[in-house]
Amino acid sequence: MKTRAARAHQGSVSLTTVAEDTGVSISTVSRIVNGESGRASPETVARVEEAIARLGYRPNPVGRALRQRASRVVAMLSPNLDNPAMAAIAVSTEAALRAAGYVMILCDTHDRAELQDDYLQAMREQFVAGYVMVSAVRSRGLEETLRRGDPMVFVARHNPLGGGAYVGIDNRAAGADAADFMLARGIERPAVLMAAQNVSSTQERASGFIDRLVARGIPDSAIRRASGPGLSHIEIGYAAAKALVQQGGWPQGALCVSDLIAYGAYRLAVESDVPIPERCTLVGVDGNALNHWIAPWLTSIRIPYESFGGHVVAQLQSLWSGEPTTEVRIPHEPPMVGLAQKATA
Repeated sequence: MKTRAARAHQGSVSLTTVAEDTGVSISTVSRIVNGESGRASPETVARVEEAIARLGYRPNPVGRALRQRASRVVAMLSPNLDNPAMAAIAVSTEAALRAAGYVMILCDTHDRAELQDDYLQAMREQFVAGYVMVSAVRSRGLEETLRRGDPMVFVARHNPLGGGAYVGIDNRAAGADAADFMLARGIERPAVLMAAQNVSSTQERASGFIDRLVARGIPDSAIRRASGPGLSHIEIGYAAAKALVQQGGWPQGALCVSDLIAYGAYRLAVESDVPIPERCTLVGVDGNALNHWIAPWLTSIRIPYESFGGHVVAQLQSLWSGEPTTEVRIPHEPPMVGLAQKATA
């Protein structure tokens, strides 16, 4: 009879363990485990089968369901669905999955690691066929899910643990475009507003903005930066703008690393009787459809979220078939001037 320690060891042996032991890819091990060894050489098959027996690997029923796609359900984990950008990604992905014959379950993680882990576990118990991780955060559950080799695509924000299938834009290039836009309009001392808990996507936008300004002759010390705490981008924008103004007044222009941060900055401007965009040009990133109606004062770099879904499904299909995935960077649209600025041009 197996001891508790032996059973615990057996439970800890995963596809990744076998792959590392044999020096082959997780997808190759997965195919051999599932009897699809035709694409591997006899020597590779023998080596993997020997490691499986020696290490005591046993496929668990949930993992087998994931690999065999017994389920037609895909889980999307996304933070802050009150953000129009997150909602647009969800709509696009749900439509693409439905067209491919899948059903999507949508979970709002609120950018909290423990809630993300709760949903990962709950969705695993539902035998989902894969995961779409929109703006994921580092967490223990994410590490475990990746270690098992479950199909997972990261969207908008890169895998916080590195690697993995990705769909999003070139955030550094978007920031650089914002810098070029401002310099072309004679704004030589722009600022940048961001979150205190800056994540990879917004950090890349800010870095691309600053690096382009420096490359074009603006001293780094002349580029003002301000951030705000919290998870709500509107509240962050308000707090960051207040901090910036307290440091040295309103700038001629500011990059807001999301449209919602620009909304928060605008609220402070209204309260302070500062006309936008006449006094300060705010440039956001997202291109929310709401801007046309509620933010004609905002210049925004538009991200075509409506096209994300097809790329997400293509990445999942590659993972399901054991094919390599690529990092998909979807072109963004250059800064688009709001209606209020067009009217005064």
